[in-house]
Amino acid sequence: MLLSELAEKLKLEFTGNDFEVLGVNTLQDAGPDEISFLANPKYTPFLDKTRAGAVILDEEHSPKVARALVSPNPYLDFARTVKFFDKAQGFFRGHSDQAFIHETAMIDQGAVIHPMAFIGPKAKIGKNTRIFPFVYIGENSSIGNDCLIYPNVSVMASSKIGNRVVIHSGAVIGSDGFGFVQNGPLREKIPQVGVVIIEDDVEVGAGTTIDRAALGKTVVGRGTKIDNLVQVAHNVHIGENCVVISQVGISGSSKLGKNVILGGQVGVAGHLEIGDNSRVAAKSGVGKSIPPDMDCGGIPAIEHSSFLKNAVLMPKLPHLFKRVKKLENELNSLKKSNQGENK
Repeated sequence: MLLSELAEKLKLEFTGNDFEVLGVNTLQDAGPDEISFLANPKYTPFLDKTRAGAVILDEEHSPKVARALVSPNPYLDFARTVKFFDKAQGFFRGHSDQAFIHETAMIDQGAVIHPMAFIGPKAKIGKNTRIFPFVYIGENSSIGNDCLIYPNVSVMASSKIGNRVVIHSGAVIGSDGFGFVQNGPLREKIPQVGVVIIEDDVEVGAGTTIDRAALGKTVVGRGTKIDNLVQVAHNVHIGENCVVISQVGISGSSKLGKNVILGGQVGVAGHLEIGDNSRVAAKSGVGKSIPPDMDCGGIPAIEHSSFLKNAVLMPKLPHLFKRVKKLENELNSLKKSNQGENK
């Protein structure tokens, strides 16, 4: 589309002459027919070298390029720009004869069911939802409108998925929670008879697993974004608009409030609460509940400024140990010397 058309759609001012935009790219790799963006100041030097036909950036840096879309939030507006050039994956339309669709399943005519998908009894699939090959939808499950369920996703029985949900390849929704009880030398399985509820506008990354509740429900709140390779255990409740980064593990019955952010590889013990707007740094171990509006990090996780001070001191500990050891030896020598004089 023309740069002027893009500016109008984004409600942004543009500078320089108009031209046809054919795609989007980074400042380093963009060509004359592509548009790029500047959001991080450390990439400012690339403005002098970029071949991009136009750049989305703030007013301060706009004079440095021949054509600009002037934005108060360049990263957000670049994300919106990419959507205009994004091509949906998959070419299939309709309901494939090579998919298994149980006669009691209720599939909207506007849904797309690719070959080799399995739709179980009494499952429901909403309008414009796309079910890719090798997806398993268990009995009594429901998936809302405008969802994307990518290849090799398993949605186990009675799982409930809202509207505009994206689930990436290899994710498992509604697998059994890890529940066992000791019976002498053996561990006896506790049947997991609850459900998973995923609310509207959630995105679930590839290889992520969200376990069904032992009793009741496991919930992922509206607007939450979950990265690849995350484990959400049984009866966990994740609030609205949370961000859960790759390789996080959340143990059973823990609850996250709204707008919580868990950095990569965070581990959360069971039956804890993390309050609204709290953030946990990568690789932290959360062993006790965290109040709202708190930043924390470390193992065990502590208030973030204390964690940073400890992190600065940690490399100095060997040197401090040697100094203390030397002082102890000197003190012992002085004591022996004083004892000899007293005699």
